[in-house]
Amino acid sequence: MPDAEELISDALAAVRGTDVRLAERQLDRLMIGTGAADGAAVVDAALLRRLARSVGRQAQRGWQPVDLARLAARRLGPRPAGLVTDALAAERRDPAGPVPPWWDEQLRDLGAEVWWDADAGHLVAWAARTGCDRFTALRAAVDALALVEGLPPIAVLRPPPGAPGPAAARGGSGGGSRMLDRVRALLAKAESTTYPAEAEALTGKAQELIARHSIDQALLAGVAEPTDRPGGVRLGTEAPYGGAKALLAQEVAAANRCEAVWSDDLGFTTVLGWPADLEAVELLYTSLLVQATAAMLRGRGERRAKGGGRRTRDYDESFLNAFALRIGERLRAATEEADREAAARNGPERLLPVLATRAEAVRERLDTLFPGVVRGRLTVRDAEGWSSGTSAADRASLGPGPAPTRQVRGRR
Repeated sequence: MPDAEELISDALAAVRGTDVRLAERQLDRLMIGTGAADGAAVVDAALLRRLARSVGRQAQRGWQPVDLARLAARRLGPRPAGLVTDALAAERRDPAGPVPPWWDEQLRDLGAEVWWDADAGHLVAWAARTGCDRFTALRAAVDALALVEGLPPIAVLRPPPGAPGPAAARGGSGGGSRMLDRVRALLAKAESTTYPAEAEALTGKAQELIARHSIDQALLAGVAEPTDRPGGVRLGTEAPYGGAKALLAQEVAAANRCEAVWSDDLGFTTVLGWPADLEAVELLYTSLLVQATAAMLRGRGERRAKGGGRRTRDYDESFLNAFALRIGERLRAATEEADREAAARNGPERLLPVLATRAEAVRERLDTLFPGVVRGRLTVRDAEGWSSGTSAADRASLGPGPAPTRQVRGRR
């Protein structure tokens, strides 16, 4: 009889192929197991072991826990994605080297913990937990394994577990935490209000706080030491309307002294910058995506009330693109005002060289990690959606304009 590893490899090869019947037969063999009395338990333990090894290898190829969990949820659905989270927990249980704090923070945020009693009973316990039968559980495990083992390498934004060198976290000082708490409170109010003007004012105030804090951090650090370099985060920009989400991420990044690259095929945008700026981008992007979606839904209602046509993809995408561009203008205006105030207070001869040095470091990091980056053109196809989206971001501008185009930086 074949051993567990052979059964798993055969099932994996079949699932990756195009012969559906063969895949079903190989899953049936996996269901039977090795033929021994404990054959099913041996298969379950081997599946978890291989999946844990696979997520560990992907860590060395740039994939962080949040990246794996997000992509698994997108491509497989929430239930199979839970198996990837379990594999991350199993892999963390026996680390091969030092584990940086940020890695454990991501695992905690994902709820990745060893909740099962023994690896041999993991899949049975997972099936009972999710309310599925064993065959469905085996299929989910093989699908998760096929996804993880088939991932391409991506940019290594931070040293992974076991790697030498500093494992810097993105977090700032205690003062930065207090500032971010104020920003979170402002953005929470902006998300909850039904008045667009109030949401805009609250978001603008949040950006002012962020910009001032960024300048304070830059002046405190001075010119970066040669060993320092900007970090990076990945923001989910998956379908639907991935291009519009990527544009929003790019606009928020640009307003906060960061660079952004959209990986359309993988459903995320990589943002490069200094720690305080990256934290700000994450907060703002998440909040503005909520605000943009709510504004789009209100726009649909207004359109129907005026006797407009049914919702179309072109309308929605044009709305979100216009919202992103107008919000980007407002965020950059707030940052520029903070720069002028700081230059007047500290002297341009002190501030400008520091900002220029930090901006150049971010661009160099971009060129190092993404040497083949290209610009893609996003075309707005619905003038009504464009006008509504612009109005949602800035009520003072109500007139419809031409449907322009916009470029978004992406991977070749």
